[in-house]
Amino acid sequence: MKRMRLLLPLLALCLTFASFAPQDDPDAVVGTWLNGTKKGHVQIFKKGGTYFGKLIWLSEPNDPTTGKPKTDIKNADASKHSRPLLNLPLMYNFKYDGGNVWSDGKIYNPEDGKEYNCKMTLKDPNTLDVRGYVGISLLGKTQTWTRIK
Repeated sequence: MKRMRLLLPLLALCLTFASFAPQDDPDAVVGTWLNGTKKGHVQIFKKGGTYFGKLIWLSEPNDPTTGKPKTDIKNADASKHSRPLLNLPLMYNFKYDGGNVWSDGKIYNPEDGKEYNCKMTLKDPNTLDVRGYVGISLLGKTQTWTRIK
């Protein structure tokens, strides 16, 4: 009987904390993010069962010498040099791994024209670590993105 009196409050306390545990939300990454260089906004969205991102805003959308919208001039594929950077797909095929991690995706960097393997880790509802890498994740660079909306 004495044990029961001790167990009931403990059980109630555990149930209370469990009800406030963070929910496993695969769509928590969906939204608009300020990238780590603070030069662009990337909209991350879900299509089917995977996640994608496109560049929807640039701090300097036009080329300073020509005054025309910036294009993908650094792309290794010369046929893509004339495509505009705005609304350019940058991220694709991310899968939710659980634990606020999305992986197995690719990210394109228009500043160097290269594509990288990528994983995203949601640190809190408004902070996203985006790690681009070649080969293994240890050989890469992480940018911290901030949610806009």
